[in-house]
Amino acid sequence: MKVYLVGSGPGDPELLTVKAKRLLETADVVLYDHLSSPEALRLAEKAEKLYVGKRRDDHSFPQDEIADMLIALWKTNKRVVRLKGGDPYIFGRGGEECEALAKANVPFEVVPGISSAIGGAAYAGIPLTHRDHASTVAFVTGHHPEAIDWSKVAHVDTLAIFMGAFHFPELAEALIAAGRPADTPAAAVSWATRPEQSTLVGTIASLAKAKIQSPAMIYIGGVVQLSDQLNWLEKLPLHGVKIAVTRAHKASPSMTLQLCSLGAQVIEYPTIEIVDPLSFAQLDRALASLEHYDWLIFTSANAVEAFASRLTFSTRDLRSLRAKLCTIGPATRKALEAMHLKVDVVPHEYVAESLVEALAGQDMQGKHVLIPRASQARDTVPDALRAMGAAVDIVEAYRTVVPDSGEAPAADWITFTSSSTVKNFIALNQPGTIQRYLTASIGPITSETLRMHGVEPTVEATPHTTEGVIDAILNHHHSKG
Repeated sequence: MKVYLVGSGPGDPELLTVKAKRLLETADVVLYDHLSSPEALRLAEKAEKLYVGKRRDDHSFPQDEIADMLIALWKTNKRVVRLKGGDPYIFGRGGEECEALAKANVPFEVVPGISSAIGGAAYAGIPLTHRDHASTVAFVTGHHPEAIDWSKVAHVDTLAIFMGAFHFPELAEALIAAGRPADTPAAAVSWATRPEQSTLVGTIASLAKAKIQSPAMIYIGGVVQLSDQLNWLEKLPLHGVKIAVTRAHKASPSMTLQLCSLGAQVIEYPTIEIVDPLSFAQLDRALASLEHYDWLIFTSANAVEAFASRLTFSTRDLRSLRAKLCTIGPATRKALEAMHLKVDVVPHEYVAESLVEALAGQDMQGKHVLIPRASQARDTVPDALRAMGAAVDIVEAYRTVVPDSGEAPAADWITFTSSSTVKNFIALNQPGTIQRYLTASIGPITSETLRMHGVEPTVEATPHTTEGVIDAILNHHHSKG
């Protein structure tokens, strides 16, 4: 076993390296810092997580004690990951920790991370080097301004200053005293690479008088002038918009990723949790006679996942399936296609009523239909099929329950992808809480549930998919200018 010093990058979880991801997923214990990426920590599902971070006014553990912890944990034959924000060797004290490990004959590896100096500059449109502006770059710590010989670095073309927000007035004074003009372009990039990133552009003199939000990278030099033109992150259409998503990340990862790619700050607030049924007896009986069904209808991707999972425990497999397949929407269809199954019927609108219309042209007289679904669901589809002469078996494949998600987060928007997410949100929160949000509904049934609770949805998706929800939010912001 080894100890791994891993850089988690400046904040955007997609800047994590492939090697860092693998090590986190296989870690037994992770020691992490204040600015370590929460998304990176989420990858370490099986690991014990120990916070050993440092902030300007809060040093949880002395550096020597952290080194001792790494050595002690390694001796227990555990896979130890020391997770750091940015890069371990750039103002991350990684060198000190590796020295301690080497002295104790503990094997280690260092996995580089994208430094906040590089990530912040790239996302804020500040090229650290540029043929017309900068041929030299210096990384400087602003934590102890008095410890820097400013005469040696003041005239470097581009200065990237770490931990300089709190002390920038002193830093500015030192730079000017060392001969750097007060009107030299300067920028502070707070929360670099994250959805809440903000860039304050000015000069050394003006930044010294400004209130800089920490954590921040500060850049000094002519390249700062390019930020207005090249700052791509803060020009994204949903930059600065906070959106609460009422499904867990595993249930709607593509929705979260799409919103993040548009610049939104996504806050996961799951109001629904998928759990096993109280009994698998119904589903097991249906699987035991799978070959007798003419139609198999799925109304959610969760039903597909539950069906496939339980099939592995049965005496049957997909070779027993002779039924035609029908799904209510594209996400459910994709779940079946991932099993190399072709779907026969998908309605043009992704609601139960449209599904009934799509099946109306089929000969259902005497046909056997299986619908694996949640324990509680609307009976629109099975009632219509029985009216067409079909024999319908509804089996409980999973249950939805209300998770203990606590109080609703502060956000601009909240998205609802089913009536259950609305009802559970109401159950989790004080009366009137929902009124403080702009609301995005996935479709008419969900919208009607919102209205039953006194809320007119701000937008309703068309089509009735998570992609439609995102488009509706985008269109709302576009119409507002």
